[in-house]
Amino acid sequence: MKKREAFAKLPSVDSILSNNNIKNLLDNYPRELILESIRDVIESKRQEIIRIKEDEIETFDIEEDILIDDIIQSTKNKFQLSIQKVINATGIVIHTNLGRSKLSPNVQSELIDIAFGYSNLEYNLENGKRGSRYDHLVQIIKRLTGAEDALIVNNNAAAVLLVLNTIAKDGEVIVSRGELVEVGGSFRISSIMELGSGKLVEVGSTNKTHIEDYKSGFSEETKAIMKVHTSNYRILGFTESVGIEELKQQEEFKNIPIIEDLGSGVFVDLSKYGLTYEPTVIDSLKKGVDIVTFSGDKMLGGPQAGIIVGKKEYIEKMKKNQLTRALRVDKMKIAALEATLRMYLDEEEAIRNIPTLKMITCSLKELDKKAGILLNKIKELNIDADIQKEKNVSQVGGGSMPLEKLDTYTVTIKPNKFSVSYLEKRLRKSDAHIIGRINEDKYILDVRTIEENEFDLIVKELKIIFN
Repeated sequence: MKKREAFAKLPSVDSILSNNNIKNLLDNYPRELILESIRDVIESKRQEIIRIKEDEIETFDIEEDILIDDIIQSTKNKFQLSIQKVINATGIVIHTNLGRSKLSPNVQSELIDIAFGYSNLEYNLENGKRGSRYDHLVQIIKRLTGAEDALIVNNNAAAVLLVLNTIAKDGEVIVSRGELVEVGGSFRISSIMELGSGKLVEVGSTNKTHIEDYKSGFSEETKAIMKVHTSNYRILGFTESVGIEELKQQEEFKNIPIIEDLGSGVFVDLSKYGLTYEPTVIDSLKKGVDIVTFSGDKMLGGPQAGIIVGKKEYIEKMKKNQLTRALRVDKMKIAALEATLRMYLDEEEAIRNIPTLKMITCSLKELDKKAGILLNKIKELNIDADIQKEKNVSQVGGGSMPLEKLDTYTVTIKPNKFSVSYLEKRLRKSDAHIIGRINEDKYILDVRTIEENEFDLIVKELKIIFN
């Protein structure tokens, strides 16, 4: 067989369109998308013929069923959303690349009602007049934190930007060099502060900053002191820093607002559950911080948002800042955040029903039980692999509690007939999009971040791959 004969075997677009499976595809997908997939698959076969050697052309064949399957899969891939649901089997609870915190199922009904209907987003139901979208969240945040007022913007970087642009514009902001952190995506707190139109005055050194350093940085141009909680790293060893209480005691700073960026806000003292203490929003306010900023989608377990709490006199000014409109949140974010915050009215309910808190505080005994269930389900497949339950460690993630290692149980898989990297790729690109990790030539499924209702999806994909 010559190459020209191989080219002649390529089906026409019209002949493929007459296939019953393709006809069925037309009921669910746009015709133009299907035609594009047909042409793409035919072209890929044409390129395959071009690349094949003359002495191998005799073995070339076009199997219609495989061709049709390729077209169907191509059409589905083109039509599906770019953002896909995945199964997080990494053991990293707040996984920045996988969407950070999961919302609680308890939030779902409220979110759907608001998303698919009209709402009183900026309408006061009491007096029938225009209202403010920010009023929906103020009362519950004040109740939970004891703050005088609150304001919500679209993320914590925006919160810091708005605070500094309002309070310290054209003035100076004192900050310790040891607190000039860089967060995800190469965004640096110093750059955000400069965008806020305030001049950065760095004091102290990376590992040591004293109260005299803050005093030396003080001038008539000082508009604020900025404290940044180093939630995504720790400096260990020969260190010293200045606390809020000490700053508040200084006569020079009597009328200077203190701003604290907590990064990942916490409402619950997690040390009660055996974890390292992280400063809570309430603790910061009690120490005398004038303005506290933090994220809604990390340790808090809500949607992405930047939450600003503190003195009413400063937050009222922020509400009038023109930047606030550019940074404002939409109705779905407000609904999801309010429904999440409502669970914090009962701490036990928050731990039980907010996925982030539930996964972080999950007991080793419960994780052992979960791993045993998944292990048995996988072993029932009788796949050609070494499958074990092993003790391991998880991470909090999301730039939170960097030194915290959470003891966990994992199920490990080591295939006998193909590589672990091949297994990882197949699971990642499967319909369930399972994201695990590889260590010591084993594929690791950490049950801390896997829901039990996802076990059967994992088993289904493993069965497809090994069969």
